[in-house]
Amino acid sequence: MSLLKGLFSHKLNAQKLIGNVISSSVIASKSIRVRPYCAEADLEEGEENTEATQPKGRPEHDVETSIKYLNSEAYKTTYRDAKVWEPYRRNHKGAFAPSKTRKTCVRKGVMATGNPCPICRDEYLVLHPKNVKLLDQFISPFTGEVLSYTKTGVCQKQHKNLLVAVEQAWDLGYIKMPLPTRLYDYSLYKDSSK
Repeated sequence: MSLLKGLFSHKLNAQKLIGNVISSSVIASKSIRVRPYCAEADLEEGEENTEATQPKGRPEHDVETSIKYLNSEAYKTTYRDAKVWEPYRRNHKGAFAPSKTRKTCVRKGVMATGNPCPICRDEYLVLHPKNVKLLDQFISPFTGEVLSYTKTGVCQKQHKNLLVAVEQAWDLGYIKMPLPTRLYDYSLYKDSSK
């Protein structure tokens, strides 16, 4: 009995194998060949291609456009009087937020997440030393230091860019650099003989 089962299972395996070989050869013989389209081939001599091509992923804007955007009515209606990062809420699973934010929101020029960080979600926000109005939103008014990414929700890549831009703005004099608080031991300077 077991001998018959063994022969029967071998026969079924052979039929499956032959069926797979036949179907794959039929599919391979019916493959479709597509010639790539070239728009420049349709142009006559002397004509130029005037169609605007969309860049893959997010468009990049310059600093001047970002500064104009921060002073525009569109920015005021979007963020009102709040800072860029204040209305943002991190999206995470579980009751407790991870200690670090995600590495980056944009991968290969395409938004890789459904809930990007405050800087990545708005394409007009460009971190640059000249963009003082944006950088001031990420600096603590009490200490003058850059706010933590756990408070602002900015991804690690943009937080690194933020630190670089703030350091450059301090070096170039666009933003006042915070002076460190020094604690002195006044007993060293007082006259103890009196």
